[in-house]
Amino acid sequence: MTSAASTRHMIRLDHKPQLFSFRVAGLVFHDGHLLVNRGTTDRYWALPGGRAEIGESSEETLLREIEEELHVKARIERLLWSAENFFSYGDYQAHELAFYYLIHLEQAFPFHETEIVHRIVDGVDVEFRWLPATVSALMEHDLRPAFIAERINALPQRHEHLIVREGSPRND
Repeated sequence: MTSAASTRHMIRLDHKPQLFSFRVAGLVFHDGHLLVNRGTTDRYWALPGGRAEIGESSEETLLREIEEELHVKARIERLLWSAENFFSYGDYQAHELAFYYLIHLEQAFPFHETEIVHRIVDGVDVEFRWLPATVSALMEHDLRPAFIAERINALPQRHEHLIVREGSPRND
């Protein structure tokens, strides 16, 4: 039996065609590469992380998601960006409030320059790989949101707040 205190509620409001979600993601670097993931049916890549839960801070969300997805502990270095992301996703006009942190994995995690290094099932099959942490490589592999690829060579030393309106629909 689940108590009310242990019931988990993701912060996501689905009022088709409108969608709101609160997402937290981490930038993990290794040997000039950035860790990314995608659903196996998707063509674009994203940063590891996930939806926040009610009653959970963004830092708690990220540490929980990293442990659930990668099976390792992480340490938060600093908040890089908060972003209000507006984009099309299938039949939705999405509004996402997101926090992006620079993080460090506290335990060993597989590394390969070109191959998938980890897979999980999180509602859908998700695969993880390392991409070169360059603007051209991240743009070529369609990292979303695109502003991360555009800013990968100059991470902010202090938190930046962005409002991002992506032009191309996310139909995949």
